[in-house]
Amino acid sequence: MTSTTEQVGDFADLAATTLLRFATAGSVDDGKSTLVGRLLHDSKSVLTDQLEAVERVSASRGQDAPDLALLTDGLRAEREQGITIDVAYRYFATARRRFILADTPGHVQYTRNMVTGASTADLAVVLVDARNGVIEQTRRHAAVAALLRVPHVVLAVNKMDLVGYEESVFAKIAEEFTAYASDLGVPEITAIPISALAGDNVVEPSAHMDWYGGPTVLEHLETVPVSHDLTACPARFPVQYVIRPQTAEHPDYRGYAGQIASGVLRVGEAVTVLPSGRTSVIAGIDALGESVDIAWAPQSVTVRLADDIDISRGDLIAPSANPPATTQDVIATVCHVADQPLSVGARVLLKHTTRTVKAIVKEIPSRLTLDDLSQHPDPGQLVANDIGRVVVRTAEPLALDAYADSRRTGSFLLIDPADGTTLAAGMAGESFASQARTSVQADEEGWDF
Repeated sequence: MTSTTEQVGDFADLAATTLLRFATAGSVDDGKSTLVGRLLHDSKSVLTDQLEAVERVSASRGQDAPDLALLTDGLRAEREQGITIDVAYRYFATARRRFILADTPGHVQYTRNMVTGASTADLAVVLVDARNGVIEQTRRHAAVAALLRVPHVVLAVNKMDLVGYEESVFAKIAEEFTAYASDLGVPEITAIPISALAGDNVVEPSAHMDWYGGPTVLEHLETVPVSHDLTACPARFPVQYVIRPQTAEHPDYRGYAGQIASGVLRVGEAVTVLPSGRTSVIAGIDALGESVDIAWAPQSVTVRLADDIDISRGDLIAPSANPPATTQDVIATVCHVADQPLSVGARVLLKHTTRTVKAIVKEIPSRLTLDDLSQHPDPGQLVANDIGRVVVRTAEPLALDAYADSRRTGSFLLIDPADGTTLAAGMAGESFASQARTSVQADEEGWDF
């Protein structure tokens, strides 16, 4: 008979071998949308009517061949300007793996959308125009990928046909990018020379670059090892909703509904409710209308506890043996995504999992300089697309993990309380470029939390 532990392991292994989430990024006109279109077209993932529509639009523009970029650039403004503005999600599959692809914008003003697309990615494809080499936007995309702890990065050196398929051009770009990304802490970097327009090394190997013996883009995507085993992490269960039917059939039912962010929950396990610190034991777990003895991430379940405890939306249930630390001083790295600056003293809302609390920006110790990865001290504020360190004081304690340990419970958003605009995406703990910092001396003026 298969044990529950083996069942969880089998579930994680199945997910790891069948699904890859990846994002594409690069500067304007590097050919991201063309690469994605070529990938979909050559892997037979485009419906006939979609291809016919692209052929019609391309012909109306006087183009001899279908413009495959139109397969992903769906907004009218994108097609008119020939750029990507929004994050375009595409779902396709081959015989070896299923894929969720996020085609993110290249223009500097839409870097915030790249943060959205890469936040859940297992792999990032960063495109570089072989004629231009590594530019500032390339560095910014590499920094965002490293900051979001994307474990695999592919450098796709595009438009090799426009530089005569020269190996030396590819080697120089690959060496520069690899050195930069390695300094950021990217664990695995794979460089592939391609021509998205001509189809070289996208799905089929190129006949023009016999000096390259590595995989094509699709081959690498199909074979790169990816782990989705969230069950290996400590259990974290953010409460979304408290269920109290108070009916004749269920007069005393009290359940806490939500999605398990990581780990495994078991009936009989001792747990701690945070931030209150109260303890209890899991009396039951309900999933899909049935009682179960065990549940694991990312299942959505209802947890019943042995004791009646004051629990509401935003509280976190975790094993008493391994709970996260609670804090009101959040030290993190943020990517600023709003047009309005983020300044010291700004009053914000901090959204972490299902919990939203008032907060104030107490300090902005540094801003990252992308050229040499140095830290510019005390910038005073962060503007759109800046990456910097912040210290945020919250009105109530938060149960935070380090982002390096958990992308789900180590991330948060800073929100403008006036209109709900997202100001910054934050990652708790140390960033890729920061060194151990001395203790932060909090300024006690302003909101006194």
